[in-house]
Amino acid sequence: MAEVPEDRKEALVKLRNTILDNLPEGFKEEMGYGMPGYVVPKSIYPQGYQCDPNVSLPFMGFASQKNDISFYHMGMYADQALYDWFIDAVTMRNGKKPNVGKSCIRFRKSGDIPYELIGELVAKISVEDWIKTYEEKFLRRKS
Repeated sequence: MAEVPEDRKEALVKLRNTILDNLPEGFKEEMGYGMPGYVVPKSIYPQGYQCDPNVSLPFMGFASQKNDISFYHMGMYADQALYDWFIDAVTMRNGKKPNVGKSCIRFRKSGDIPYELIGELVAKISVEDWIKTYEEKFLRRKS
């Protein structure tokens, strides 16, 4: 957080606190890919991430990018109904569809960040649910 531009620091601290206040038991906060992230630790899922088994299984994170604050949530990428719920709720709240990528939502203005909705989203998926979804939808299985 020390490296974040001053004009974004308050929003990022609030976003981090929202995540931590709603994070289901078992997830762990750690730095990954140059940003704060939330993972299933290797103590729970020793296999780690398929792309790098030495890395804990990623789930979500956030970052201050050049033009926006980005919030990443792999659960939305994996579950179309969850994605639709969140995008619809953000659209209703902000009066416009958010700028989205595969597993990220970009907020150009910190006032557009729907902290309450992010808190709800964070609380919706347990560690056990995420492991099951990850194994079903993303894990490359050997034939």
